[in-house]
Amino acid sequence: MRLLEGEKRRLRMLHRELESCLDHPDTPLRDLEVLKQNIQRIENQFHNLDEEYRVSCKAAFIRRSLGNKKTSRSQPAIGVKQTAKPRPTIFGTVAQPQSPQGNNKKNRESVVPQMLTLAQMFGSGSGYVGTDNNNTPHSDTDTEALIFQNGNLHSGPLDALIQHLVPTTDYYPDRTYTFAFLLSSRLFIRPHELLAEVFKLCVLQQNLVQERVDNQDRTRLDKFGPHLVNLLSEWTEMFPYDFRDERMMKQLRDVTQRVIYIYPDLRKDINNLSYNLVTKLTNLKSFEENLARLETEEQQKVQTQFVATTDIIETCPSPLKLAQQLTHIELERVSMIGPEEFVQAFSKERLESEHLNYHDMKSTRNLESYVQWFNRLSYLVASEITSHMKKKNRVKMVEYFIDVAKECINIGNFNSLMAIIAGMNLSPVTRLKKTWAKVNRDKLQILEHQMDPSNNFSSYRSCLKAAMWRSEGAGEEREKIVIPFFSLFVKDLYFLNEGCASKQEDGTVNFQKCWQMAKQVSDLISWQQVECPFEKSSSVLNYILTTPVYKESMLSLASYECETPDNSYDRERYKQLKSQMSL
Repeated sequence: MRLLEGEKRRLRMLHRELESCLDHPDTPLRDLEVLKQNIQRIENQFHNLDEEYRVSCKAAFIRRSLGNKKTSRSQPAIGVKQTAKPRPTIFGTVAQPQSPQGNNKKNRESVVPQMLTLAQMFGSGSGYVGTDNNNTPHSDTDTEALIFQNGNLHSGPLDALIQHLVPTTDYYPDRTYTFAFLLSSRLFIRPHELLAEVFKLCVLQQNLVQERVDNQDRTRLDKFGPHLVNLLSEWTEMFPYDFRDERMMKQLRDVTQRVIYIYPDLRKDINNLSYNLVTKLTNLKSFEENLARLETEEQQKVQTQFVATTDIIETCPSPLKLAQQLTHIELERVSMIGPEEFVQAFSKERLESEHLNYHDMKSTRNLESYVQWFNRLSYLVASEITSHMKKKNRVKMVEYFIDVAKECINIGNFNSLMAIIAGMNLSPVTRLKKTWAKVNRDKLQILEHQMDPSNNFSSYRSCLKAAMWRSEGAGEEREKIVIPFFSLFVKDLYFLNEGCASKQEDGTVNFQKCWQMAKQVSDLISWQQVECPFEKSSSVLNYILTTPVYKESMLSLASYECETPDNSYDRERYKQLKSQMSL
């Protein structure tokens, strides 16, 4: 009732605003169109909530009439049941049924879903605006049902959450629930074990154990086959790296063969599912092989004591062009990170602390390689600055990287921006006082403001929000680019994981935490899907990725060679480094 009253108030306010705009002829048509779309969206949400409220009241009346009398329970057997009509999703948008309707060929071909954007998947709210689905009788014990508070899915036992994921002939889980649960479930159960549980429930609920399925059984199963294929499609689309595990692939092959046996007309959909999955895994393998090749090339240059005959300015005189090439690298590497890798890292830490074996868990190497790229770029910046013995060349290099960083801000590439700032703030660079004295201080102001860590990086977060707003309304691909400061993004997730208990005191799963983690990770998913619109430069990319960079000791030595030590500690340190290098 409170939700309905809130929607009514929002509608009244929007209608008044629309009337006010219509009274002023100078109101832009675009503003009127946006306002009308908002009214239509709120009206749709209101009607859906009103229908859900009526159904829930009716079911509550029936349960009260029945008292404690046990009733037969429709599927799913554990948890709660949802209707197949459009449903309010966890953050207020309306989710359409995922299953193809009738025999429409177009619907059949689109059974494999595409990953939704942040706005489509999570909207702009902060909680699950749903229903506790009281039209299905709950279990006799509280431990067998999901727990809702004020319409929000709050917690529940793992078995009930798994059951809530399993489709039936007349039930399909909300896509946002599927994403949130599949993401966070690995805190409690390994993916191949979860998949096995899902298939077991499907077999038991739909009586698929029989050897032969006649026409009557096919009619009874009705939409179950398309629903199950949809669930598998979403899993392979959202978390394809789970299926690098042969156990996952074997289970997937077993269940899809059984589905084809019962539903021959779904063969094309399953073939599309398999093709898309293999394509993703093949692209991942190619990416990893390319990373290994670049690492090998860099190591060979180090071993042969390769000395660059040019610097980054000669290779790429334009700061804008370098910022664009850095964006190519960023978008490629961030796009290869599986969303589950963040939670997988937490799972590894948990298992290590509990001294359990996690040999069969998926690695987080794509996430780790992205962090290594940040470190490489930072040290590349420092190496380029300290490699010049002449002060004017160092000043030129510092100002060049400041211009590159400013171009990164304009593009929305905050990770490269922060890597460049980090490189210029390494102690071997910051100690070059004579060099910094000649740098144009006005150019530094924007970077100093951007890197300010006070109030939990409030300046950066404001700039990131502005980039996100630009991205959501962008008409061109270059305006859609948002590459966050990755270390801070990971830190936010880490503190969310550490600050919220995964389980309630009664042992049930804290699903509020799952929603929040899914919401944050879904931001990254929407950013991953942007393709870089800038032209590639193979020579610049090769220089950035394979040119050897100074390590800690070599960087310090180069810094002392540029500007001699001016205190006893630095002089002693300089002597130690020179003696080490002479050995």
